[in-house]
This record gives sequence, structure tokens and C-alpha cells, in this order.
Amino acid sequence: MFRIKVDMPLLFGLMLLSVSSLFILWSAGAENPRLIINQAIRMGVAVTGMIIIAQIRPATLFRWTPLFYAAGLLMLVLVLLVGDVGKGAQRWLDLGVIRFQPSEAMKLAVPMMVAWVVTRKSLPPNMKNLFWAGSALILPSLFILVQPDLGTALLIIMSGALIIFLAGFAWRHIAILSVLALAFIPIAYYFILETYQQRRIQTLIDPWSDPLGSGYQIIQSMIAIGSGGAQGKGWGQGSQSQGDFIPDRHTDFIFSVFSEEMGFIGVLLLITVYVALVARGLYIAYYTKDTFSRLLAGSLSMTFFFYVFVNIGMVAGMLPVVGVPLPLISYGGTSMVTLMAGFGILMGIHNHRSLMSR
Repeated sequence: MFRIKVDMPLLFGLMLLSVSSLFILWSAGAENPRLIINQAIRMGVAVTGMIIIAQIRPATLFRWTPLFYAAGLLMLVLVLLVGDVGKGAQRWLDLGVIRFQPSEAMKLAVPMMVAWVVTRKSLPPNMKNLFWAGSALILPSLFILVQPDLGTALLIIMSGALIIFLAGFAWRHIAILSVLALAFIPIAYYFILETYQQRRIQTLIDPWSDPLGSGYQIIQSMIAIGSGGAQGKGWGQGSQSQGDFIPDRHTDFIFSVFSEEMGFIGVLLLITVYVALVARGLYIAYYTKDTFSRLLAGSLSMTFFFYVFVNIGMVAGMLPVVGVPLPLISYGGTSMVTLMAGFGILMGIHNHRSLMSR
């Protein structure tokens, strides 16, 4: 008899974040019921997708990974050819019924493909295997970087690099690649980054150099975070958010609203939920016997941690603004569906941990 299986610790944490999202969006969105309804509908779709994916065996995911990855690459090419443009970036495909970002799907397809490549041979991976894994990682990242979407490209590179690291890549090779990456930073800054992206880095160093221009958003965000104090100003009572001082306050900068209204205690509870989800994902990875599943679970868990770290870091003025939403709290559809799908994969790995034959 078929029985729906989900991982209750993961489900409980995800529902806590989802409910919190609706509450804080009501405040951040100026009590706009349309935002709440849209977000609730997207949550329903995302949770349904997560539950369906949780029933899929990892062996099935392994077999379908190359096709999923190829479809993602095709969509990235279509974005460059016929994609919709918004806020100066060409990142969306409009199918009439839905409008979505294919780059979000690659947040799952890339780590799956890198894990597929490195587990085709014995571990640790040899240089030939690493070449193909690196190619599977770099190619979609370049497509996404051209859109331009630096934040998503960096997170995708991180997700694939984690797979290679977890596969047992030699430390001396990691050191060499780290040195090369550091040497590449000046080249990337002057020859790859757009002018506005360079300005974001300059703003990180000194936001007060242009307090009414490029530094305005981050200054207002830091004021909101600091003014929340220990207990916060109360739900819907934030002066910075309610006074419309924080741009993008219901999307990328929703953490500023949360911090101002819920204070340090609320932020601590929020981070605790995030840490618990990451810890549960790593627990699943640790007790998984299948190599593909273990690498994928570890990468998905740590990448989720980096999503949280990057968003909070940029909103607090510790990292450049790169357009990364706060996972499962910020308003948005494609990102939420992708994140829930990732947790569905984690649940599926845990549900079928004793059924790993291919």
C-alpha cells in the first residue's frame, strides 16, 4: 500500500518559516492582501511539489539528472534569446500562464549533475573527472553571469564546488584553486563586473560616501536592524519599514523589516530555525550510504546555509548587495518552489535510505 512519506523535523521547520513569512509580509507589504494571497498560493504549490519529490527514489533522480541538467541549459539559452527584461536584467521566461527564472532550477540541476559526474568513477575524483565536473559547473554559471545575475551565479558555483570538496578533492589542489581564485578577483572586478556591480562593492567599503545614492539602501537597512533593539518595535510598528525608507523591503531586504519589528530575540529564533534545518540536512547526508545521495544532500544543506548567510550579510552591510532573497521569507515564487524542491530531495533521500540500488 502506497504511503506518503515526509521528514517531520524538516516539514515542521519549513512550516514555521512559511507562516513567519506571511506575517512579516503583511507588515513589509503595507498590509497588501494581494501579496499575502499570492505568497500563500505559491507556498501551496511549493509544498505540494516538495511532497511529490519526497516520494522519488534517489536512484530515479540519478538516472534523470543528465536530462534535467540539459533541459536547464536549454532554458538558459532561451533566456538569452527571448527572455523578458526587468530592472536591466534578462532573467525570465514568460510562458503566458507563468513567468519564471530558469536560473533557479539550475540551483538544483548543477549540484545534481556535478554529483552525477563525480560518482560515475571511484572517489576521490581524478583530474579527468574533475574536468568534466568543473565544466558542468562553469557552463551554466557563465550563462547566468551574462544575464547578469552575479548572486545566483556565485551560489550555483558554491553548490557545485561543495560537491567536489565533499567528494574528497585533495587539500593541495584546493589550496591551488583558492590561490587562483583570489588572483582572479581583480580581473573579475575590472573586466567582468558591470559598473553597478563595482559600485556595490565600493558601497560595501564606505556606504556613507554616497548616502543619498548607492549607499542609501544599505544605510537605511542598517538603521532598521539597529533600531530594533532586543525585543523589537512590534509587528507592523517599524518606523523604517512603515515609513517606506527601505527599498525592496518585501523581497531582498525583508530581514531589515523582521529585525526592526522582532528585535534581536526574534532574529535569534529565526536563525535557530535555519540552523536546525541545515543540521537536519547534514544529519541526513551523514547517515546516507549511497555516495550520490550523500554528496547531494550535503551540498543542498550547506548551500541553503549560504543563502541565509549571504542575504543577512548583505542586508547588514557585511557583504555586497547581490540580489539574494531571504530563503522562504522573502516574497517570490520561483525561489520558494526551488528551495522546497531541494528539501523534497532531502526528504526523498532520507525516506529511501535503505533502497539505494540503481
